[in-house]
Amino acid sequence: MEAPINRGSLRDLGTTVGEIDRGDHTEIDGATTVVGVIGDAVRGSLSPRLHNAAFAALGLNWCYVGFRVPRDRLEAALRGLAALGAAGANITVPHKEAALAYLDETTEDARVIGAVNTVQVAGDRLIGHNTDAAGLLDALRLDGGVLPAEQRAVIVGAGGAARAAAFALAGAGAGAVTIINRNWDRAAALADAVRRTVTCAVDAVPLDGAGVAGTLREATLLVQATTAGAGGQRALSAVPGTLLHPGLFVMDMVYDPRETVLLREARAAGCRTLGGLPMLLYQGARAFEIWTGRQAPLQVMRDALGLPREAASKS
Repeated sequence: MEAPINRGSLRDLGTTVGEIDRGDHTEIDGATTVVGVIGDAVRGSLSPRLHNAAFAALGLNWCYVGFRVPRDRLEAALRGLAALGAAGANITVPHKEAALAYLDETTEDARVIGAVNTVQVAGDRLIGHNTDAAGLLDALRLDGGVLPAEQRAVIVGAGGAARAAAFALAGAGAGAVTIINRNWDRAAALADAVRRTVTCAVDAVPLDGAGVAGTLREATLLVQATTAGAGGQRALSAVPGTLLHPGLFVMDMVYDPRETVLLREARAAGCRTLGGLPMLLYQGARAFEIWTGRQAPLQVMRDALGLPREAASKS
């Protein structure tokens, strides 16, 4: 009889605990349900820690792993989920927009946003969801104490995460949304897509253009939705610290490091700040519920990420 895999044997196989971290529930056997995250740089992802702690807390024989998938193998990877009997996967950089082309169905939110971060396997069908948008709003409200209504928001980036932020903030009643990005054409296309869907003043400004300073001077909320500040870009900030001011709330979606250059400079400028871990928590909790049909154990998941026992604000 084959013995179930445990954490020790995974080390022997060369698999890091960061890729398969089962919390207190270490056995993986033939009945284990698998989910994971599909992306490029997944070895440093905290999603395995987050979800495996939740599975253990509820006594579920499930396991969450990281799948590093290049762009040219994305379709094969997604189709393989159903063939392998996986329950689904999260989608992360750089595949959130590209994944749409390979799904059988998408929720209305995902279709409108134009990006997916969660895939659910239903029989042989792949259903795309977007939990980033709601996760962002929860993070701002519950951990940041920020209500989007009437905020003059600036979003840095025009990729999948930025798309979720733009539609979420505009849909939640932001007074204005401005998208700044190095590629102005992508920013303008996103702004146009939001304007066609939501009644909100939405504009696009090139990141290296003269209009950035004035835009940030009038802003009350800044959401950084690029990879600047993470990985090999840890020393970078997408926004010059000289443009930050005390009336600005700054959220960086990057969660490793916990304090990016942008957040450090924002605090020095007198801004209130929020890192990316709360958004990871709330979007992950929604994905957990989509896959399992069970209520996510939020406190367990907060603990797994090292977040405070209670959200900073219940506003």
